[in-house]
Amino acid sequence: MSRNTQRPTRRPLVVVHRPLGTPLTPVQQRVVHRCRALSQVTDPLDAELTVSTAVADARPDEEFWAGLIEHAVSHPSRRNHALLRVLAAALTGRPREWAAGAVLPASPPLTAGGAWICDRSLDAGYLALVCAYAFAEDEHAMVFLIDELSGGVVRKAFVTRDHLAARTDLAARGELTAIGTEAAHWLLARSYHRLDRDTRMAVDVDVQRTRLLVDRRIALAFR
Repeated sequence: MSRNTQRPTRRPLVVVHRPLGTPLTPVQQRVVHRCRALSQVTDPLDAELTVSTAVADARPDEEFWAGLIEHAVSHPSRRNHALLRVLAAALTGRPREWAAGAVLPASPPLTAGGAWICDRSLDAGYLALVCAYAFAEDEHAMVFLIDELSGGVVRKAFVTRDHLAARTDLAARGELTAIGTEAAHWLLARSYHRLDRDTRMAVDVDVQRTRLLVDRRIALAFR
């Protein structure tokens, strides 16, 4: 039996206030259902997007992830194995450790590339940011629109597999300047933190759908 198909031999850690065997909540059940086709997804970016979209309306915390991981470990299947692999690769902090303790992360690993900013805060009131990433040689980028008139809150976010086209489009709107990877992701972390402080703020639906991807990439930039 290969390492990629071997069932986990130990249970992941869980938060203290969540007893083992606690049933899934309706929200967790909905997320599991939304990820039912994950075992058929071979592209790592598509797999990440599948899980990120599945939890877009869940606002998951550590207890949420602990329950999902425990369920996946306790009910071995191709679907749950695929879910654990994505969680082991995409989550951050303790939840990532719990998932990684149950299964090997999906490969290839994610790497961060360059970042560019288009500052139109004076005339249009926003910053546009492009951050490039890659799974091995398979490149993609995330594009963010940060509303400076509302205190630097991220308003729009989306993923593209053609970061050169995204940069060209932004360059047509204003001067595009390279920015350091850490500086770019510090800006993102600040923008999302401000969004979290005011959950009533209206943002594009893709901001929530891609949130899991963003959290992973912010953590990657400061590793």
